[in-house]
Amino acid sequence: MAENMFLYWASGSGPCWRVMIALEEKGFSGYRNKLLSFSKGEHKSSEVTQLNPRGTLPTFKDGDVTFTESMAVLLHLEFKYPENGNRLLPTDSSTRGQALQRMFEFSLNLEKKVLDVFMYYYYTKEEDRNQAEMLKRKTALREEWQIWEGYLEKSTSGFLVGPSFTLADVALFSLLGPQVRFGLPVGNGRTPKLAEYYDRLKTWPSIAASWPPHYKADPPSADWMADV
Repeated sequence: MAENMFLYWASGSGPCWRVMIALEEKGFSGYRNKLLSFSKGEHKSSEVTQLNPRGTLPTFKDGDVTFTESMAVLLHLEFKYPENGNRLLPTDSSTRGQALQRMFEFSLNLEKKVLDVFMYYYYTKEEDRNQAEMLKRKTALREEWQIWEGYLEKSTSGFLVGPSFTLADVALFSLLGPQVRFGLPVGNGRTPKLAEYYDRLKTWPSIAASWPPHYKADPPSADWMADV
């Protein structure tokens, strides 16, 4: 089955990483793939845009079906291949519903607020940045991280939902990992559960196997999350 899958991805992209974590979890480590460079504009090549007119990553094919949204890939892999590898949605309906709730919360709240800071930092010239606006965005993100700290405080397993690693954890770590690299101060005492969660999952087999290659080779180039 893995031979019928193809992933276009970029190193360090949270959406790409979550797809790769899920593929590892489902036992599809032999999937075909191509590493692309955002800085070189390779994601806008005709090879990608003929599949995905927006030219975004990840772009994933499973047989004849193309996916351009990472969360859709996660759900597709679990729904189509429930018995492959590890089950990533609980069989109990209530716990499964909670996992899905956290996934949608993640996309509509946490990831959005990270992007609000990221886009302003990277796409506004330093001399044009309004410090009050940056503070507003970072404060909203800090408050959002506190909500996720609260979810982990209530967990008795160390995972986000239920007794085992789920798609909710796939999503959360794929964003938390890059944010820690960019200086997110999870170890400053305000978010001890997030710190424990990061330290535990950074060596989780599927996460370690898909760790962004440039993270291993290059030191962080910015610390724009240090004061969140």
